Amino acid sequence: MLDFKIDEAKCTQCGLCSKECPTLIIDGKNGIPAIKEGKEKNCIRCQHCLAICPTGALSIFGKNPEDSIPVTSQIPSSDDMERLILTRRSVRKFKQEEVKTETIEQLLKSASHAPTGHNKNQVLLSLTHTREEMDKVRNIVYDAIKKANEKAPLEGSLSMYAAIQKMWETKGIDLIFRDAPHLIIATAPEKNSNGVADCVISLSYFELLANTMGIGTLWNGFLKAVMEQIATELKAAFGIPDDHRIGYIMVYGLPAVKYARSIQSDGLNLNEIKL
Repeated sequence: MLDFKIDEAKCTQCGLCSKECPTLIIDGKNGIPAIKEGKEKNCIRCQHCLAICPTGALSIFGKNPEDSIPVTSQIPSSDDMERLILTRRSVRKFKQEEVKTETIEQLLKSASHAPTGHNKNQVLLSLTHTREEMDKVRNIVYDAIKKANEKAPLEGSLSMYAAIQKMWETKGIDLIFRDAPHLIIATAPEKNSNGVADCVISLSYFELLANTMGIGTLWNGFLKAVMEQIATELKAAFGIPDDHRIGYIMVYGLPAVKYARSIQSDGLNLNEIKL
């Protein structure tokens, strides 16, 4: 059920909701808007109708328009956004202190607004909140690498993980997690063809807001490789459903290093389409 409701006292019958509906299931030509008969199944759950209503007269899926954030001119300027993007750095040195729980919840809220293919909203974020939890994850991962290498020596591109594990065991040098206090793993169902992209977009939203708060992030391909190629049992250990694929992984925390300027990009690989 869409639970599509109109507050007739607020509705101006402007028709914006019906015009904006991507699947054209809202009839707004004859007064108060309504869902066309038999068309509910075509809704893609985008909530554009709720977002565009200028008077907050429309509710769908039980959402109260008063709980939405109004769009005002108080958004970052293009210069501010560009500066944020250009000065973002991958952080590999973190302070020991934890990020406050309320800050993590705020970051997760931003990630929940990331777009997903067909608005399926199937991204699962598995995360740690405390350094104690993170330490347990760290130990489990390094132990899993050691056991896998003892069972059958890691070869080829995976052989370096045996050396990384040994460095942790003998010297306490953490090359996989970089001593970060927090971890977040984005996964989605294997059957979702957009799942990996959805995961990466979700973490990108998380990361950009984190950087505005002075929180450093690192996209963690090392752990992704371990979980996918060396110790697949880690998914179950972390409570990740068996039918989920890892989109990407990120560690984060308060950075122990401060960069003075942006890098200078070598540019993009571009293909100008000429037909």
